[in-house]
Amino acid sequence: MSLWSHHPLGVYEEHNGTSRTAGMNGSGPSRLVDPLEDPLPGVGTYEDFNTIDWVREKSKDRDRHREITNKSRQSTVALLHSISDAFSGWLLMLLVGLMSGALAGGIDISAHWMTDVKGGLCLRGFWFNHEHCCWLSNETTFQERDRCPQWQSWAELITGKSEGPFAYIVNYLMYIFWALMFSFLAVILVRAFAPYACGSGIPEIKTILSGFIIRGYLGKWTLIIKTITLVLAVSSGLSLGKEGPLVHVACCCANILCHLFTKYRKNEAKRREVLSAAAAVGVSVAFGAPIGGVLFSLEEVSYYFPLKTLWRSFFAALVAAFTLRSINPFGNSRLVLFYVEFHTPWHLVELAPFILLGIFGGLWGALFIKANIAWCRLRKTTCLGHYPVIEVLVVAALTALLSYPNSYTRMSGSELISELFNDCSLLDSSQLCGYKQPANTSDTGVDNSLADRPAGPGLYTALWQLALALVFKMMITVITFGMKVPSGLFIPSMAVGAIAGRLLGVGMEQLAYYNHDAVIFKGWCSQGADCITPGLYAMVGAAACLGGVTRMTVSLVVIMFELTGGLEYIVPLMAATMTSKWVADAFGREGIYEAHIRLNGYPFLEPKEEFEHSSLAVDVMRPRRMDPTLAVLTQEGMTVGEVESLVESTHFSGFPVVVSSESQRLVGFVLRRDLLISIDNARKRQDGIVSASQVVFTEHTPPLPPDAPPPLRLRCIMDLSPFTVTDHTPMDITVDIFRKLGLRQCLVTHNGRLLGIITKKDILKHMAQMANRDPDSILFN
Repeated sequence: MSLWSHHPLGVYEEHNGTSRTAGMNGSGPSRLVDPLEDPLPGVGTYEDFNTIDWVREKSKDRDRHREITNKSRQSTVALLHSISDAFSGWLLMLLVGLMSGALAGGIDISAHWMTDVKGGLCLRGFWFNHEHCCWLSNETTFQERDRCPQWQSWAELITGKSEGPFAYIVNYLMYIFWALMFSFLAVILVRAFAPYACGSGIPEIKTILSGFIIRGYLGKWTLIIKTITLVLAVSSGLSLGKEGPLVHVACCCANILCHLFTKYRKNEAKRREVLSAAAAVGVSVAFGAPIGGVLFSLEEVSYYFPLKTLWRSFFAALVAAFTLRSINPFGNSRLVLFYVEFHTPWHLVELAPFILLGIFGGLWGALFIKANIAWCRLRKTTCLGHYPVIEVLVVAALTALLSYPNSYTRMSGSELISELFNDCSLLDSSQLCGYKQPANTSDTGVDNSLADRPAGPGLYTALWQLALALVFKMMITVITFGMKVPSGLFIPSMAVGAIAGRLLGVGMEQLAYYNHDAVIFKGWCSQGADCITPGLYAMVGAAACLGGVTRMTVSLVVIMFELTGGLEYIVPLMAATMTSKWVADAFGREGIYEAHIRLNGYPFLEPKEEFEHSSLAVDVMRPRRMDPTLAVLTQEGMTVGEVESLVESTHFSGFPVVVSSESQRLVGFVLRRDLLISIDNARKRQDGIVSASQVVFTEHTPPLPPDAPPPLRLRCIMDLSPFTVTDHTPMDITVDIFRKLGLRQCLVTHNGRLLGIITKKDILKHMAQMANRDPDSILFN
């Protein structure tokens, strides 16, 4: 069924290509010589918390493009202008990639250093972090590579002792002090300078990309404060990651750089294409996963993603990854956070535990979303929300107090994950590798890939600590995500999954060691062979939990294998991710970001959600049966005073224009903002415009009495081809039109007569009502 079939003005575009645009920005043959020659500043722009009109923006851009192309045939200067215009998109992508890569490198380096400051200082120079300080030292041993005389803990600096209960208490107190200090600074800066810098930012960016306007959300203050407070929040040891906020940071960079190019500054739809690419850049620098970033933007964030944006995202993600690689923040000349080298291939039997991890990830994801949304709703509706600073300080104190005694919660999230992904070699001094040495091998192993060994006391201690860390992480992340500091969710979710996976992996390994004659292990796991890699289970678990929380599938698998370099483990990752999505979807279709969009009441039409009810357009449109009639303008006969009083007495964002109040036949649609700006401007600049002047939307001025003041002609701001549906159009088709074309409103007609109007907000309220939710939870229009 074609869109134009219920569009009385659909044929209009076929015959006269300029008619639509004549209504859009006042150029083209249908426009008459008018005192308002130039398009007014402000006409065609939007107010805060409004939805953009995609159709109008795209049409404006096509006009601009057509004009440049036509001019370029006439002179060399115009040809150069046309080439620079075509190249400006790629230049912008280059700049976004460079800026985001540089910022991400800075954030990584400072967060690493500040995390280590909680434990002590480097005597050779306080700006060295723990790892760099001990790299340059000659006194490190292989067993204790973290210990070197140049790095001193706070206890050594204050009391001169490194061991003993007193030293432990001093270190403990200093850890809590720094955690509180960092989190306090973070929340105060967010509160004072940029309230929009809190949270992960992905729900809002999804909403902005769907065409909503939140002024200041991607501004320079938000960028500066988000960058600084992200480092503080990550270093304070709170259970949060920097990945989501890095997407917000990259989008801020893109939005600021858009102002350098007229093409993007003046067109909201073009700017959203750049922001889609910036979301890809954010993931690319967060994980060192450029292709995963492009897929993440496509699958998770973007609303409108043309092929051109795909190429540009790819280029920008490449530039950003290259910039980050040249800064080399991890000091290992690799882009990725957790590089792994597993030596053993996986066996078919292992798919069963991988699918188990998928089920665990799905259950945890569904549970986490329910718990986190309940907690955030509590924060919104009770007095808890009035004290954000106290809330952050209490959670930070609780986190520091409980996480210091356990070495796995004391380390930062990304350190913990790389420890869990690590494959044990003979020389590993980590507790997770505390196996009993078999009697027949000497201590210096020739082959690093070891046979499965029985667990020693060191490993049992580590497993206990990991089990406690798992419970702690699961609980604390629920109350941490959504506080008034920048907080990402990727690292905490991956940590939960990695811990669960490592526990299962060690369990499987011991099972194989003690039962290598059992049916399931026979044939592929003989005695003395290295069959099971616990680190691989941690990797699969991490993917499963992240998938359960965010419901990503394709992009998640690609991010995971780019992140770890484990190409031969794509099938286990796919199996776990798909299982976790199915299991989590059984409890509710929304991922964490969609749930937060709904909690905040943003007007977001979820493209994945089906409209299942058999209602018609007439059931959803306003005015309803008991409501007052629809506020309309007539194409002639109304005075400036009448139009102004109509606009002031209502709060609608636009008005249909009809032939007359009797016939109600539709002529076009005028936006409130454009109407107010034009009247205001005409009173200032045009002679004789008073409250008694007639407002005319027709092409030719009707005959007026000789003593009448001159009329005000406003045809140039009227949209001559508004989208219309008939009153019997099924709502599922109407919703589809809204989604695919990004409409703000749609008029409902019956035999060409205007009956009512459907806005995006009406659709969202109707969908909320049908799902037994409060329709007034949708806040904005």
